[in-house]
Amino acid sequence: MTTLPDEAKAWIDANEFATIGTLLPSGGPHLSVVWVARDGDDLLVSTVKGRRKHMNMERDPRVSVLVYPRAAPYNYVEVRGTATMTEEGGRELIDRLCQLYTGADRYTADDGTDNVRVVVRITPEKVVLRNR
Repeated sequence: MTTLPDEAKAWIDANEFATIGTLLPSGGPHLSVVWVARDGDDLLVSTVKGRRKHMNMERDPRVSVLVYPRAAPYNYVEVRGTATMTEEGGRELIDRLCQLYTGADRYTADDGTDNVRVVVRITPEKVVLRNR
């Protein structure tokens, strides 16, 4: 495990958008824009069970997450690591992320669906920081 630099923590804590990269069954890349939070040096992302990124991480847990501040897009942190997933806390995480990113108390896009929310925990193995 590797630790996140303070600059990276600040960007993540400022609710900057992130892009998560997973591996398709063919070995090619799959990218998605996501909301991200931090638990110590681990990154937390929410997804729905059965979505492409969820299936990719079930098959191959290697991921890369890129976060860059909107005000300085040439600065970034890339976190490469391993994803673990659990359904426990899935609803709570998406509601927390929704509040942080939009100000709404509850994420309502899943209401009335059979979506099962998953917490993706990314443990950093390599961190690349560019801060000009």
